[in-house]
Amino acid sequence: MGRMPAEPIRYFHRAKQIVETEQVYGEGWLRWTYGNPLGRLSLELLVKRWLASAYYGWRMNMRASANKILPFIVDYDLDVDEFAKSQFAFKTFNDFFYRALKPGARPVAAGERVAVLPADGRHLALQNVDAAAGFYVKGQRFDLASFLGDAELAAKFAGGAILISRLCPVDYHRFHFPVAGTAGEPRLINGFLYSVSPIALRRKLDYLWQNKRMVTLVESPVFGQVAVCEIGATMVGSIFQTFLPSRAVAKGEEKGLFKFGGSCVITLFQPGKIKLDADLVRQSAEGLEVYARLGERLGVAG
Repeated sequence: MGRMPAEPIRYFHRAKQIVETEQVYGEGWLRWTYGNPLGRLSLELLVKRWLASAYYGWRMNMRASANKILPFIVDYDLDVDEFAKSQFAFKTFNDFFYRALKPGARPVAAGERVAVLPADGRHLALQNVDAAAGFYVKGQRFDLASFLGDAELAAKFAGGAILISRLCPVDYHRFHFPVAGTAGEPRLINGFLYSVSPIALRRKLDYLWQNKRMVTLVESPVFGQVAVCEIGATMVGSIFQTFLPSRAVAKGEEKGLFKFGGSCVITLFQPGKIKLDADLVRQSAEGLEVYARLGERLGVAG
């Protein structure tokens, strides 16, 4: 008998109101690494470790890597009119990868009681993190204590809402604050660098709390304490924070950036503090991520 075809990654496009199939960067390599016994051996011995990603990051910082920029733009149909500088001005692929956008390219939904999406990407939104027994695989629950590395802090968010924002290599790779408030000092939790693609997460959700990550607590007068967390992944060993801690931040203000690769931002709200938008919750309940962009509505204060 032949092998079953690999299950595609589908998502709901919020603006177009249709289901689309993701064009996965490096799909063949990902499926081999996480689905083939030899691939999984290479994963444990090499791929998940910092050195492999550091080597690839070094290559993406070389001048010769700039030759990859225009083919990438064409292959993934990127809108160059959004870029803050010309596509010909980038010196390396990484310089292009974490590019800034023009002011106004991502309008921020208005209203002090409105929270917004922190990044471009494919989003899963769940009103109660404890009640959801299946993010990417049925029966797998999200382990807050392991993810936050702090059981006492996890207890504050138990039963609260969670947003998982998955960034693909083709996405704008800066992340922003979903609410206004006072942002604390980012806390680094070291870990491995597994992929955060559904190809990997369908096998083991706990890659999300085995990976390197940073946790920042935002004290919001409207939403209470909000945890904004960035996750490193394969080829994304570097998470750069560009904001100044211990000061007021605006909703939609830039928080930081990822270098090359796919990555993830997880936002946590305490119970009763937010009512997530119905379209995000509905699609997530059906197992579909929602493609939407930075600054769009996430929900309103509870």
